[in-house]
Amino acid sequence: MIEIKNIHKSFDGNSIIKGISTSFEKGKTNLIIGQSGSGKTVLLKCLLGLHNPDSGEIIYDGVSNLKMTESEKTLLRRQMGMVFQGSALFDSMSVIENVMFPLDMLTDYNEEEIRDKAKKAIERVELTKAIEKLPSEISGGMQKRVAIARAIVMNPKYLFCDEPNSGLDPKTAIVIDKLIQEITREFNITTIVNSHDMNSVVEIGEKIVFLVSGVKNWEGTNKEILKTDNKSVTDFVYSSELLKKVKNHL
Repeated sequence: MIEIKNIHKSFDGNSIIKGISTSFEKGKTNLIIGQSGSGKTVLLKCLLGLHNPDSGEIIYDGVSNLKMTESEKTLLRRQMGMVFQGSALFDSMSVIENVMFPLDMLTDYNEEEIRDKAKKAIERVELTKAIEKLPSEISGGMQKRVAIARAIVMNPKYLFCDEPNSGLDPKTAIVIDKLIQEITREFNITTIVNSHDMNSVVEIGEKIVFLVSGVKNWEGTNKEILKTDNKSVTDFVYSSELLKKVKNHL
């Protein structure tokens, strides 16, 4: 579980995150949503430790970022898995080499142990047949699955996904959503997904935090978001014709 208490973040005098407080639950898919410029990415980077909040507190399973030593912060980073928007795979490495990479860099396992752990992660995302292929030889959806395998190979306590469905067709996006949700429940991970994809919100939004101009405007579940009377939320949710039809049937 991750709790954030009244965090603020500014750049060059421009306030981006404005006193946000909320919590992200373990074993659930937690989504941060909002329009472009709402502060989603900055908030995610604060949670990852890539940005230090100007004020406020982030608590990881009961341990405050304000009380951590540098060695504890290093350990925390090793407990985090990250799925980047563009997958961020190494073009010259095969699927298994990409998944092995964090184990090579951050652990003392021998080569046999590293390869075995990577194979198990690849099996979990159902990519065994593509294990020796290069990223250029597999589809965008398969690349995203490789990115997920690499993110979970270290058995993280926290999984962060930045627009995981970016560039994917709707059918493949649903597969990736479900895979993220299954892994979250299976390994009891605290998963946080930064998204503007309403299909993801409806499908896997077990906890949703909606931002407007750096402020938490609303929070709830995927069932509650379809029934809220919060105008900012409804304008965002029902911006697509498909969801307008869903609303008319509620």
